[in-house]
Amino acid sequence: MANTAHNASAPVAHSTHDANGNNTAPLVIITILFFMWGLLTSLNDVLIPHLKAKYTLSYVQAMLVQFCFFGAYFIVSLPAGGLIRRIGYQRGAVTGLLIAAGGCALFYPAAESGYTLFLFAFFVLAAGITILQVAANPFVTVLGPARTASSRLTLTQAFNSLGTT
Repeated sequence: MANTAHNASAPVAHSTHDANGNNTAPLVIITILFFMWGLLTSLNDVLIPHLKAKYTLSYVQAMLVQFCFFGAYFIVSLPAGGLIRRIGYQRGAVTGLLIAAGGCALFYPAAESGYTLFLFAFFVLAAGITILQVAANPFVTVLGPARTASSRLTLTQAFNSLGTT
């Protein structure tokens, strides 16, 4: 009877494996996403000097790029957890990708209209990445046996570090 209990507050993890029980494809996709998050995070430092030149920014204004990016993690993390609890890991990851894509789409008008819109677009991009990370970390743990969950998570996080490098 205890094995059939369902925790209503746990996110729904829809089956992602093929007929043979193989979770390799979803794990590869998530690992690629982890690499991309690391890469995006390290590009912040490269972006700042270019923005300073384009918009003639002070040092404080230039550091708003980092503030908007990492501020999104602080502001969006808890609401993202609630979202993931309601819609599940996979739909949460897709939602995060769509929000991040929306932030990227805002860069084009930001290039014409100014720095404030750029900061907003960057915040939206980072909010999407935050939702993706909130969904992906626990999703990796359910993509196989519980006894190897920490190994899968360590592997994907290693690709995050590789992307940052």
